[in-house]
Amino acid sequence: QVQLVESGGGLVQAGDSLRLSCAASGPTFSSYVMAWFRQAPGKEREFVAAISWAGSNTNYADSVKGRFTISRDNAKNTVYLQLNSLKPEDTAVYYCAASGTILHIGVGVRIPREYNYWGQGTQVTVSS
Repeated sequence: QVQLVESGGGLVQAGDSLRLSCAASGPTFSSYVMAWFRQAPGKEREFVAAISWAGSNTNYADSVKGRFTISRDNAKNTVYLQLNSLKPEDTAVYYCAASGTILHIGVGVRIPREYNYWGQGTQVTVSS
């Protein structure tokens, strides 16, 4: 069983940066594919980024590619999302997710139902 606790959200201006953190419980953290999703008001939850268990492979949504960076520190049981060049359309609740069933980084990482565990979400608000 894994529990995820997120932090780092806030209110920033367009062009600013934030770093989101997701602290995971359990000794098997390194075995999980980790991902970030986001959900804006009135919108469906959408995939943002994913990272393999070893951190060597990543996958990004086109909307954030080149601006956001996902990383993980298995020694700290933590996954990060660095958000640069933020835009108002990035405003959403950002959720950390973990999957113990996804074996490889591929198109399947974009499917929310593939993830077994979810954080509580952290609000990111970007003003223009």
